[in-house]
Amino acid sequence: MPPNLMTVRNLTKVYDTGEVKVHALRGVDLDIAQGELIILLGPSGSGKSTLLNILGGLDSPTSGEVVFQGKPLTGSSSAALTRYRRQHVGFIFQFYNLVPSLTARENVSLVTEIAEDPIPAEEALALVGMSARIDHFPAELSGGEQQRVAVARAIAKRPHLLLCDEPTGALDSTTGVRVLEALEHVNRALGATTLIITHNVGIADMADRVIRFSDGMIASTENMGRRRKPSEISW
Repeated sequence: MPPNLMTVRNLTKVYDTGEVKVHALRGVDLDIAQGELIILLGPSGSGKSTLLNILGGLDSPTSGEVVFQGKPLTGSSSAALTRYRRQHVGFIFQFYNLVPSLTARENVSLVTEIAEDPIPAEEALALVGMSARIDHFPAELSGGEQQRVAVARAIAKRPHLLLCDEPTGALDSTTGVRVLEALEHVNRALGATTLIITHNVGIADMADRVIRFSDGMIASTENMGRRRKPSEISW
């Protein structure tokens, strides 16, 4: 196995709403290898998105430890977490969050202008099959095309960690396959460790490992062996 990119130990997250405490994570332990593609499954409220937000430096745990490339992430200052997100993490969400007044190229260039060692916008868009639409505005693109631009934007900084929260949730199956193909290609071509949250159990077949969450805990972990191509998956 390749070395760990991240190590998570006894991670908990409690949201205190005043009247009730919500235990989003309950003692999660997880090792994430460099270059892995991991699918996270589980019902809404089971802790998947909370884990992704903590791994991405968007949220802090109540207790426990997160280590990235051998260095503790938990307890870092706000400025350090901002640097971590900027240098190491790419985010992809269900909704594309593209700037409507900018072309595909310009949307991706927003990231390349602040990254230390960026992939040129044209190359990032080519990686996800969007070269022919590079100068189109979001309103001129389909939902799947917009999501592939969002993938290109996320990978343009050459992230070590690519975090995807329901990236195909708003897409039909045919369009979703194109987006998953883009994510898999990026994972293989750039070696970006990739975590994908989904409710679609069929997507699990494209993963190296499938982790199922329940009630804030890891219910099961399955090593998948040979990864199937997204086009081979039964949705």
